[in-house]
Amino acid sequence: MPLKIFLLKQGFLNWLIFIILSIIWGSSFVLMKEGLVNLSAYQVASLRIVFSGIVLLPSAIKHFRIIPKDKLLVIFMSGVLGSLLPAYLFCIAEEGIDSALAGTLNSLTPIFVIITGALFFKSTPTSNKIWGIVISFTGSILLLFSKGHMQESQNLMYISFVVLATIFYGFNVNMVHKHLKDIGSLQIAAVALTLNAVPALLVLIFTGYFNLPLNDKGVLLSTAAAAVLGIFGTAVASVIFYMLVKRAGAIFASMVTYGIPVVAIIWGIIYKEAVGWKQVACLILILYGVYFANRKGRQ
Repeated sequence: MPLKIFLLKQGFLNWLIFIILSIIWGSSFVLMKEGLVNLSAYQVASLRIVFSGIVLLPSAIKHFRIIPKDKLLVIFMSGVLGSLLPAYLFCIAEEGIDSALAGTLNSLTPIFVIITGALFFKSTPTSNKIWGIVISFTGSILLLFSKGHMQESQNLMYISFVVLATIFYGFNVNMVHKHLKDIGSLQIAAVALTLNAVPALLVLIFTGYFNLPLNDKGVLLSTAAAAVLGIFGTAVASVIFYMLVKRAGAIFASMVTYGIPVVAIIWGIIYKEAVGWKQVACLILILYGVYFANRKGRQ
């Protein structure tokens, strides 16, 4: 009986982390749009990584020496594939597509977790996980169409940037799950983001951010949006995401991307947008897919 209660608590904590991540990352696309009002895509993405690195710098200094030397390159690449490159790709993409489409396309991540896992990491997903992903992805696409966000003006080039970012996410999730199991989540996030803050700072310098009127209200507001994005959407979120990967596995952790459309709908309700039975039905389908994927099944 105590073991059963323990397992229930473990499952509850996994779902709690899932919900927290969905809220944080579901709100990040709105912050990107706010940052892009007065700054370029490269500047918003760079500020995001720099602020995340600054927040985690004390922890990185503390843990840098105790991390095995042969793991440092893997951790750095985890930061590149899981944070640095996607930050630029998503910001550039949002210059051409709306945040709702970017958030929905982000739900391709679990599919690429399976593909990259099978191709490069010899992983074999259970049938439940595959069907769960299919169900949730179907719900995400239906949700996108139900809100009328698919417009003819959406540029395929910008869409391809988001798809490329989800491929990087898929590879990174498998890499962390396989090669960094013995290293703490905070250690991975802190060292990875602090190291990647260096190239991000260089991009910030070369794009002329420090030559802008930094006391201007508009620039300050966009910088603040990028700062919040970096502190919560990257630093805090990365720590608890790595934690979820270790606790619940690569595929379940990647299905956090299906919580993003749910959060988008909640933001819509807050801003008094029209939300009808179609959107509610799509959300139920998405959540059922996540639940189905988390059940035990055959490989």
